[in-house]
Amino acid sequence: MNMLYLGELAAIITSITYAVNSSLFTIAGKVVGSTVVNRVRLVAACLFLTLAHWIFLGSPWPVGAGRERWFWLGISGIVGLVLGDTFLFQAFLWVGPRLSMLMMSLAPIIASITAWIFLGERLSLLQISGILITLIGVGWVVMDKNNNQSLKKENYLRGILFGLGGAAGQGLGVVLAKVGLSGNFSPISANFIRMVTAMLVIWVVTLFQKEFLSTINKVILNRKAFWGIIGGAFSGPFLGVSLSLFALQHTSIGVASTLMALPPIFLLPVEHYYFKQQVGWRAIAGTVVALAGVGILFLL
Repeated sequence: MNMLYLGELAAIITSITYAVNSSLFTIAGKVVGSTVVNRVRLVAACLFLTLAHWIFLGSPWPVGAGRERWFWLGISGIVGLVLGDTFLFQAFLWVGPRLSMLMMSLAPIIASITAWIFLGERLSLLQISGILITLIGVGWVVMDKNNNQSLKKENYLRGILFGLGGAAGQGLGVVLAKVGLSGNFSPISANFIRMVTAMLVIWVVTLFQKEFLSTINKVILNRKAFWGIIGGAFSGPFLGVSLSLFALQHTSIGVASTLMALPPIFLLPVEHYYFKQQVGWRAIAGTVVALAGVGILFLL
């Protein structure tokens, strides 16, 4: 395999893990609510990351990380994992994981514009073409009217707006993480810093809201929600985010973010076979268009 494509490959695998975890979190959220899911999955993800950090790097936490790196990665975690995912998880419940991930496909645009303004990154005309084709394909897939007939009209606009909020959080979080990843810093360590910071912030807020015990009880009493959160935490915040940070180190923000915006493509079979919703020809055609855009990115 060409080593130059490791970043792109990691970004695509990240998309697959996000498709899995968005489905699991949607299932769990319908049982205990999106806020509870976001709180508990951060705890589970931190436990997974602590173990991974110990096994692969020899210590349970990033001992050598400096204050500046903690600052940028910590802020990235708050923006992306606390604020952004709070919006996204509620969008899952209002409009479903597939349409929510359409809104998340706007994250590359937000990230690219932010990186252009603050980091001086550039994209070639061919790269921009591949990104646009991919986004058009993703949009075509998730906006197929045949697949949105079961959505409640009163929740549609709120779900779209919350999805946009999730996209803004992810896009800005990606740029902040890029700054914190400068040098040859371990993606596992970076992910650990982001997750731990986000977990501490969200649970401090939970304590102030006096919802600590009620959150724990809801998860303990609902086995389906518990295992959904554990599975989602492993596939998304642990495996997916670690791979996404690796991708950011080995390719540009625009390319990595666009490839990580492909979960709606991988959610098609999940929606058809698990959620029992019809997948029309427009969805299939959109998949082909999106994959064509990915192909252009790989040919650069």
